Amino acid sequence: MTAIGIDQPVEGRFDGREHRFPVRVYFEDTDLSGVVYHANYLRYMERARSDMLRLVGIDQRAAMEAGEGAYAVSDMAIKFRRPAKLDDALVVVSRLTRIRAAAVHIHQRVMRGPELLAEADVTAALVAPDGRPKRQPASWASAYAGLIWTPEEQGD
Repeated sequence: MTAIGIDQPVEGRFDGREHRFPVRVYFEDTDLSGVVYHANYLRYMERARSDMLRLVGIDQRAAMEAGEGAYAVSDMAIKFRRPAKLDDALVVVSRLTRIRAAAVHIHQRVMRGPELLAEADVTAALVAPDGRPKRQPASWASAYAGLIWTPEEQGD
């Protein structure tokens, strides 16, 4: 028996300045060899980034509906290290590494327990409805300020 209020999507959480987003590998995520298809790692990372933004108070939907723009991935470097397989319990770990006027830089790792499966450095730029880069609202920048990892921390 489940109460209706409990029937909510899985959410990530912050552990200090690190965002952690749980993911389960389903059959639809795998290819013919039984491992997660490479493009699905991008989906996992996108979900984690969206959840992280929501948890810091950034309402992407409201920003889009108000004509303020939306984030778009402008650059990504990804390294696949080990395969994830059907029914694996994964965690996408996201760290904000830099904020600029119109973009944020995020380092993301897909983990199976202590094992690193994939990692990416992502730049998400805020773009106006016309597709041009746009300065992020001051409230967004201040929401990120306490979450930025220092160079010393980024090495761990």
